[in-house]
Amino acid sequence: MKPMTADELRRAFLGFFEAKGHTPLPSSSLVPNDPSLLLTTAGMVQFKPYMLGEEKPPWPRATTVQKCFRTTDIEIIGTTTRHLTFFEMLGNFSLGDYFKEKAIPLAWELATTVFELDPERIWVTVFETDDESIEIWANDVGVPRERIQRRGEADNFWAMGPHGPCSELYYDRGPEFGEEGGPAEGGEERYVEFWNLVFMQYNRAEDGTLTELPQKNIDTGAGQERILALLQGEQSVFETDVLRRILAVAEATTGRRYGADPKADVSLRILADHGRAMTFLLADGVLPTNEGRGYVLRRQIRRAVRHARLLGFEGEITGPLVDATVETMGDAYPDVVRQHDFVRQMAAREEARFGETLRRGLDMLDDLLGKGDLSGQDAFFLHDTLGFPVEVTAEIAADRGRSVDLAGFKERMEEQRQRARKAREATGAAAAAAGDGAVAPVYAELLDASGPNEFVGYTEPVTTARVVALLDKTESIGRAEAGRKVDVILDRTPFYAESGGQVGDNGTIETADGALRVHDTVYAVPGKLILHRAEVVSGHVAVGSEATARIDVARRERTRRNHTGTHLLHWALRDVLGDHVKQAGSLVSPDRLRFDFSHYEGVPAEILARVEAQANEEVFTNGAVRVYETTKEHAESIGAIAFFGDKYGEIVRVVEAGDRSVELCGGTHVNALGMIGPIKVLGESSIGANVRRIEALTATATLAHIGSEEARLRRAAELLRVAPHEVPDSIERLQGKVKELQDELDAARARQAAGEAKSLATQATNGVLVARRDGSTPDDLRRLALVVRDEMGSGVVALIGASPDGTKAGLAVAVSSDLQAKGVSAAEVAGEAARTLGGGTARNPELVTGGGPKVENIEAALGQVLNKATEAVAAAGAGG
Repeated sequence: MKPMTADELRRAFLGFFEAKGHTPLPSSSLVPNDPSLLLTTAGMVQFKPYMLGEEKPPWPRATTVQKCFRTTDIEIIGTTTRHLTFFEMLGNFSLGDYFKEKAIPLAWELATTVFELDPERIWVTVFETDDESIEIWANDVGVPRERIQRRGEADNFWAMGPHGPCSELYYDRGPEFGEEGGPAEGGEERYVEFWNLVFMQYNRAEDGTLTELPQKNIDTGAGQERILALLQGEQSVFETDVLRRILAVAEATTGRRYGADPKADVSLRILADHGRAMTFLLADGVLPTNEGRGYVLRRQIRRAVRHARLLGFEGEITGPLVDATVETMGDAYPDVVRQHDFVRQMAAREEARFGETLRRGLDMLDDLLGKGDLSGQDAFFLHDTLGFPVEVTAEIAADRGRSVDLAGFKERMEEQRQRARKAREATGAAAAAAGDGAVAPVYAELLDASGPNEFVGYTEPVTTARVVALLDKTESIGRAEAGRKVDVILDRTPFYAESGGQVGDNGTIETADGALRVHDTVYAVPGKLILHRAEVVSGHVAVGSEATARIDVARRERTRRNHTGTHLLHWALRDVLGDHVKQAGSLVSPDRLRFDFSHYEGVPAEILARVEAQANEEVFTNGAVRVYETTKEHAESIGAIAFFGDKYGEIVRVVEAGDRSVELCGGTHVNALGMIGPIKVLGESSIGANVRRIEALTATATLAHIGSEEARLRRAAELLRVAPHEVPDSIERLQGKVKELQDELDAARARQAAGEAKSLATQATNGVLVARRDGSTPDDLRRLALVVRDEMGSGVVALIGASPDGTKAGLAVAVSSDLQAKGVSAAEVAGEAARTLGGGTARNPELVTGGGPKVENIEAALGQVLNKATEAVAAAGAGG
């Protein structure tokens, strides 16, 4: 076999497949764009939409070295020499291109010629019914049949995402590592799996049935660390260059030598694995939390800290492990270099927090374990009161030969969840999996240091506050002078942050030393951290200053009228059009409101008028607007409708607008419907398939719009010299008169065209007439071409000319029916000339019109159309 470093192996693998027509792609993030997955577990994750036929792949073949993380192995990390949480997966992928017939020989060629693995020591396992693969391995590749073993679905059938049978490659390390018999019988220590070839061809329905995918795909995955161990002649992945350097730092930091004590070796391997894993998770935006992928990270950091303590080391352990990871893998993954300082800081912060927890909990846990096994209540007390993770409790108990009543612990946890429902956010499985991964580091630090800011704007338009932070983009600054634009974070605020379709508040923030004008308010972290986008207009503002925060009350009043008005329009649309109407988006601003909704057709003006009338009838009742919090279950039971853009927890905010509209909403609203004032729907339009949009005004904006419309009506009446109420009848009379005049003009033009047609028809040569007619509209050219054609009886007529204003060139070509029957097409005759004029034509064989802006090319176009027409008529045998 050929010894390689980790960097050499990555290059060799990608280079081999690039030479075989595969596009090398970068690793995707450990945070997958797939709500069904907590973390990226395999190389195929980024290709899943292509394999399922949901999207068209940009490349038929690809190859990657993918960062992967699997939580299933976390409990046994360190106890073996081959399992890891974070690992790199080498893979090649065919997206509807080749299948088994190429995937198998490619894998064999790479393994035996590039890696130079001994072919006599490679074993293969296949899915028990996959005879096709067996024949390829035996006949095409030449693997002896005695080294090909059949295995069942548990071992050789891939069932994560797209499904399919697989072939696995194993390397026989020799009799000193176990019994003979191949992978099926000889054990994992002797027969090391180093590559899995998955033949993805099925999708599994919820009932378990398999259906064929639109295309057959190849997904292979080779564990980089396991291959390195083979190539470098190491018995453990932790002895390879990609992990040994990190392990060496763990040794140096803790003062314990690897190989001297089997128990200590377990802890050192955990430090190496978890140190690398935490570095990549943090670099990809995962932050420590109590749920989802954030909890996976938190658990890893805390396990590393605990095992450092078990080795007798009380200092900081995460920093050296992060540094070693960045030094070892930074060339291959530049992101960890760019994020080095942030990763180190966040890991150290979590380590310090857990250090306090560990010190508080260990003494009490020692006492409890001294009395016997640990009850669920005791484990819950350690977790809930002292913040001691139950996983750590269970590990320490197991080390001391004690057990923990985990079932009892889970019961206490469930009881706590019921008691704390008001505080919990139920953001759904996908959002829970996402954890805090999208939070920018500076905001995460602020939340960690100061907690969420308090929103008091439902009841207080002005409040006293303290300046918690000033930010220039994402850089914290201590002070801002007049003229500088900054983002301001207060500990409490009356400013509503843009959400649920409602725009953010404007206003002012004043301190003893200066003042800011707030021009927008947004969430830095949804539901937790409100950001005021502002400019210092006088003096200076400093972090820590006491401040008075005041919203623009008049602007807020207009906004909340529009917000409650949106609720009434939503109700009216559902009442008039049907319950299928669902909100698809909204904009609530001080000046207007916009509401997008699902509906399958345009809404006629008379129906829209009914919607407007019903909404206004509710306004005139001056019904109360009631706002209260209740359980999500109760809100659903009374028919409350979820509002676009909001996320809801177990406790929700309900807005009842009069007796008809009940919505879940976090926005600001009027106290009574009469405060909305008159609602005016401006219009309705389509913004997409089965999605409509209405725009409307309320209150004084409606009155201003009506006043403007009345002024235009009065002006129209003055021009028509009639009373305003007579304007429609007067316009109808004028339209009738215009139609009479137009008819007379068309008749005159027809007579003129007939006379001109006789003259033009005499100018035709061999059944072709091409002429220039400037000052003609496209309609003029079309009518004249038809009359000339009919006058000729048989032939092709092509007319080109500049428009009356001289800005465009028009073209019309007409072909007689007898020539059409012989294959002459107006579209083919006109095509080249139309393009020369900067336009195009339809595909009609009888008559086409067209043209474009290139008036200067008219003479060239005339020559082109003459040539095309002459050739076509001659080919049809229609001369003379």
